[in-house]
Amino acid sequence: MTLYIDADACPVKAEAERVATRLGVPMVLVCNGGLRPPANPLVSLKIVDQGPDEADRWIADQCGPGDVVVTSDLPLADRCLKAGAAVIQHDGAALSQANIGPRLATRDLMADIRASNPFHQGGGAAFSRADRARFMQALDRVLQAALRN
Repeated sequence: MTLYIDADACPVKAEAERVATRLGVPMVLVCNGGLRPPANPLVSLKIVDQGPDEADRWIADQCGPGDVVVTSDLPLADRCLKAGAAVIQHDGAALSQANIGPRLATRDLMADIRASNPFHQGGGAAFSRADRARFMQALDRVLQAALRN
């Protein structure tokens, strides 16, 4: 069992490390570079080639049943679910075969809407302390379930 983190834009790397360390689960931060090697012996850093979706490709190729993946990238989440891994987003939402299809469809629809509005000013609310706590609780549940299986 391994916890894979899509780390390039992940706002909860430290929180994931705390949960993984407490449970004794190995964790892999996957990115294109720019992160310091972790001091924690349970945490490793995998730097992949530069280029779009290289980290996603590596994670999808490595994960499988019993593993947990943290990502907000829905196409990556879909590939990981198909490989048998559990997937959780940065906000603590668990993704499954039952909810990934509608989320991918909504993602595509919203991309089309944003592309058609030249005045769209993206961005959302800042990631709060409550968001971090919600993520940690959700990750703990998912990792505990994976450890039981």
